[in-house]
Amino acid sequence: MTQKRLTAHVHGTVQGVGFRWWTKSQAKRLGLSGYAKNLDDGRVEVVAEGAEGDVDKLVALLKEEPTTTDRPGEVTHVATQYGEPKGAHGFEER
Repeated sequence: MTQKRLTAHVHGTVQGVGFRWWTKSQAKRLGLSGYAKNLDDGRVEVVAEGAEGDVDKLVALLKEEPTTTDRPGEVTHVATQYGEPKGAHGFEER
């Protein structure tokens, strides 16, 4: 099973609405490790490592319209980068 690391910068109304908590719950459900962190410019940085298919599922969830999920906030854009896993354990809010 191919493993990969995602670094995503989520733009929109994603701070102060429970977005990091929601991301953590989705990542844990998918068996991913990493973190979700507020950035000073209003974005949320999501770093997730795990099975390629599960990482792709998380990206799809981040991009879905909130009417189809319970995702809080309003996402206008998700910028993604992929790389090699670095051995993260657990998933945390920062």
